[in-house]
Amino acid sequence: MLVRFGYDITVSVMQDTPLICMMSVRDERRDDLRIQGAIETVPAVPTSVYRDMFGNTCRRVVAPMGLFRLRSDCTIETSAEPDPVKSWLRETPIVNLPDEVLIYLLGSRYCETDRLSQFAWDMFGNVQPGHTRVQAIVDYVHNHITFNYQNARVTRTAYEGWQEKTGVCRDFAHLAITLCRCMNIPTRYVNGYLGDIGWPVNGPMDFAAWMECYLDGGWHTFDARNNKPRIGRIVVAYGRDAADVPLIHSFGPHVLQKFHVWTDRIDGVLV
Repeated sequence: MLVRFGYDITVSVMQDTPLICMMSVRDERRDDLRIQGAIETVPAVPTSVYRDMFGNTCRRVVAPMGLFRLRSDCTIETSAEPDPVKSWLRETPIVNLPDEVLIYLLGSRYCETDRLSQFAWDMFGNVQPGHTRVQAIVDYVHNHITFNYQNARVTRTAYEGWQEKTGVCRDFAHLAITLCRCMNIPTRYVNGYLGDIGWPVNGPMDFAAWMECYLDGGWHTFDARNNKPRIGRIVVAYGRDAADVPLIHSFGPHVLQKFHVWTDRIDGVLV
């Protein structure tokens, strides 16, 4: 299956402002790209790329004073099947975890494991370990938080989301990640493209957040906001929480003037 994806974003800045942008697919998916459109900026300015500590592709650019536009349009080949459900997956004992996975057991900026640990063990301590326990956490978060764009807040933590019971996809992800880490399941935050393929169209497209849990020696996708297998996920970045993977990190004030994202299935074959 072919999916066309991209973004068209315009910000305004009061002075020349350095930005770090994180909106390109991860290197693991680059061989699946069938059309890789160049990053366009208006006005045209130089950009450079580096990889952060998680292996995410980060683009550095200095936005000149005034309106600054970023645009990209790509096509990728991806599976037409929904997310696999592997109910047999087991938890990996901490002593057997790879060193690089241990960081995803710890509390982080938006995932306060210390504040939710007792609740997590009281709620999920007797649930069968492994996929069953993770799914129980996902079910709980899906039912506990009500999705509402009007209640979005970039500073909301997992504990605050748990108390307020409202938020957007990042809030679902943060709470589920925190509860999984409390249960000694390594879990990382994922940011990427997720279209409405196979689902009714529900409002304008946006970047999405979900999580991956380390079970049986590998990373596996779970999504507390949707809580159903979805088609066509395209991973952009992952980290401990949203603080590690901002779409645009601005070293100075900016105002978002335009935000358009697309993720559409392409019928037919590219030639």
